[in-house]
Amino acid sequence: MFSPLLATKLHIPQARSNAVLRKRLTERLSEGLHRKLSLVSASAGYGKTTLVSEWLSVCDRPAVWLSLDKEDNSLPRFLSYLAVALDSIKAGLAEHVLNLLQSPQPPPIQTIVAVMINDMANFSKPIILVLDDYHVIHTGTIHEAIAFLLDHLPPTVHLVIITREKPDLPLARLRVRNQVTELGVTDLQFNHSETVTFINHVMNLEQSEESISALEHRTEGWISGLHISALSIQQHPKSIQSIMMFEGNHRLLQDYLTEEVLQRQSESVQKFLLYTSVLDRFCGSLCDAVLLDGVSVPGDEVLRSLERANLFIIPLDHEGRWYRYHHLFTGLLRRRLQHFISSAESVSELHNRASHWYLDHGFESEAFRHAVAAGNNELATRLVEGEGMPLHLRGELAPVLNWLASLSSKELDERPSLWVMYGSALLMAGKPTEIETKLKAAEAAMHAQGLETSSKPNDIVGLIATTRAALAAIAITGQHSTAELKLQAAEDAMQLTDGDDKTNDLVGQIPSPYAALAADTHLIDRVIDQSRRALEYLNRDVLPVRLTATWLKGMANQVRGDREEAAAAYDEALTISRKMKNNIIGIMAKVGQGSLLEADNRLFEAEDRYRNAIMLTGGLPVPVVSEAYIGLARIYYEWNDLDKALEYAHNGMQLARLANNTDALVTCQVFLARLKVVDHDWVGADAILDDATMYVRKQGLLNRLPEIAAVQVLGRIGRGDSIGAVMLARRHKLYLGLSRAHLANKDTALALTVLEPFLSFVDDRGWRDDQLRTKILHAMALHAHGENEKAVQSLAEALVMAEQGGFIRIIIDEGLAIVPLLSEVSARGEMLGYIDKLLAAWEAEKKRRGLKPVTKGESLTPRELEILQLIAQGYSNREIGEHLFLALDTVKGHNRRIFEKLHVARRTEAIAIARKLGWIP
Repeated sequence: MFSPLLATKLHIPQARSNAVLRKRLTERLSEGLHRKLSLVSASAGYGKTTLVSEWLSVCDRPAVWLSLDKEDNSLPRFLSYLAVALDSIKAGLAEHVLNLLQSPQPPPIQTIVAVMINDMANFSKPIILVLDDYHVIHTGTIHEAIAFLLDHLPPTVHLVIITREKPDLPLARLRVRNQVTELGVTDLQFNHSETVTFINHVMNLEQSEESISALEHRTEGWISGLHISALSIQQHPKSIQSIMMFEGNHRLLQDYLTEEVLQRQSESVQKFLLYTSVLDRFCGSLCDAVLLDGVSVPGDEVLRSLERANLFIIPLDHEGRWYRYHHLFTGLLRRRLQHFISSAESVSELHNRASHWYLDHGFESEAFRHAVAAGNNELATRLVEGEGMPLHLRGELAPVLNWLASLSSKELDERPSLWVMYGSALLMAGKPTEIETKLKAAEAAMHAQGLETSSKPNDIVGLIATTRAALAAIAITGQHSTAELKLQAAEDAMQLTDGDDKTNDLVGQIPSPYAALAADTHLIDRVIDQSRRALEYLNRDVLPVRLTATWLKGMANQVRGDREEAAAAYDEALTISRKMKNNIIGIMAKVGQGSLLEADNRLFEAEDRYRNAIMLTGGLPVPVVSEAYIGLARIYYEWNDLDKALEYAHNGMQLARLANNTDALVTCQVFLARLKVVDHDWVGADAILDDATMYVRKQGLLNRLPEIAAVQVLGRIGRGDSIGAVMLARRHKLYLGLSRAHLANKDTALALTVLEPFLSFVDDRGWRDDQLRTKILHAMALHAHGENEKAVQSLAEALVMAEQGGFIRIIIDEGLAIVPLLSEVSARGEMLGYIDKLLAAWEAEKKRRGLKPVTKGESLTPRELEILQLIAQGYSNREIGEHLFLALDTVKGHNRRIFEKLHVARRTEAIAIARKLGWIP
């Protein structure tokens, strides 16, 4: 994804053999290793980089070094380079970060830095991480990333920042906590003894005490000033008299002495220095390409001679291949180049030569930057478009956006593809409101040029469509959750009519792995239509864009409930992904497959997909990983492995928080509340659901409220408040919750009126997860309504479906009421082994919750059990008599016998005991 040239940024500059070993400062750095940060801060030319490289050469810790430049102000680029630096210590770390940065759902800064921190915590030995020239960084998000890194830095890592100015980091907090060692200008200035050693022993000038004192006074201990002065004295000893005329103005001193040094070089060397100053870093063959035939000596030889002469050239690797000039020297050279270059050439031509060299050697990012500097828009356009992978998708988002923003509308109109790249880059930059105008401009420019947009293939049209599909998908996923899908079609299919309370109860909520409101179906249709259009026009070899369009089509079809279409799209996405190494979108497609298999009740296959997705991401905290863990939690819950389910739910919660995946956070909260309800921990469930409610309101995810309410309905039913459950289910249009509440309220006819049309609806669409849930509830409603034969048949059909996926909890969560039905199915010789397993699980469930098997003598009669259930629902004795057509005294007699059997004296005690025994929900 990133240019291999970045390796030159990662080598520690070699400590100069002729440099002064500043023991007093290196000792301070060594003494501060127990702290988190060493900050070396001073203006240019104070030897900051040299000092740290000298220290590292004698330090017993391994170190990684990242030299920064202004192009590194792109957060993805900065983080990728940082990861590559750390990768030299722990292989695989860079791959993890690049995967995160390629994700179409990029996680927040803290997530990516947390991945690095986790890997750094596993370093076998303490290391030192150096960020050189940090003053070039002015992007706030990068400062935030480094601040987060410092807050959570493992004790095995010590950070060194070398900068010309104090960085925008929480230094005050670090000082208070004694977590930073600071070296500033006053520390870095050469004292008198160091100046004497440098002038007379390192530079071998044998100057008098008077001359050295004068130099020290004029340069104020500034090492670059001393160095420049010494070079000038070497070549022109009398120039010391000229130096005496200056009053310590660093800028004047720098310019004067540097020009004195430069002018004393041969004409060919001067030309070499000036022409190659357009390069941020260089090697011999690159210098030759820029100079063309301007010198007779090969660039490699010239570079080695410049290094031997200490002529402001800094090696960037241990092989002596890549170099850069001192920043001050570069500035001077570039200023003088404008006046030096011949009329037959131009600075733009030098950049153009560099661009072609970089392109020929596979360094497309550097080739692009020099093409832009050369004003070669044709080459820059070709590089931005890439060969199937646009440049802004390879970590060069900021440079590409800056260049596009600098172009006039006329220049963009001349190349319509640039308008499209502009819109796509804005999408990556998180600026959706500006995108559509760019895409329309592209279409207008194509029309004005007579370009046929209907001809196929047409990558411009394909990319426009992909960008529009992604834009619509952001609108969906940004507003809606991954929980349940409300479909107006359900109401239409059940032919609802206004004014009928019972019919209005049919309004349902159909579970689906994604969510959308009926009002937003146009967005879903737009994603599908645009992704299809993209795939129709894109060339077959434009794999990254085709992969994105294919995944978007799958996601949108899954939202819409077209599961077969979604499955086909995910399969195709995985086929494309296999041709591309380490692609996050392919992993997202695998999770999508898992959710579809889970919805099809194929839990064993779904588990395999989720596990495979987690393995492929290496456990990285991208949003898709948290969704995979939640899927595993649901599956293991159904398999009645509650410990595993809880473990996976907590993993999902932790990663969702780290990745700031709001949808996954809500899903985890609801799942954990459901576990509390299973254990009749109403207080714990309410606490979680209250937090979830506040969270979704704060995040504006109001469409998640019905999902929360669904668990609240179960809690109300469990506590005997069936009337409240009915009201809550109606308010949020909860289909299953409403049916269950009617059953708890003994209104079996109304429950069946709600269930049967919806069962027909899901049967027609083949939604097997909804079929299974509805059939089980339908069987219980039929049984309670006295239609025993139909009830047994419905449950038998459900059990056939459930056994294939290994379902346990979906059956035993229905409690004592489903046990007689299971027994009747078993009595007919059907599903014997599976039913025995379910009954054994039910008995184990009672023991797990501290319930004891009830002896025959202690059990309640059916009538007593019926009365107890009405007591739990809050009915008075008189209301119970009216409901069951019994005399008040008869009801009181039943109450007395119930209390005697349960050894209690009050209603509340009877209800509590009955719930523990599993007699009532």
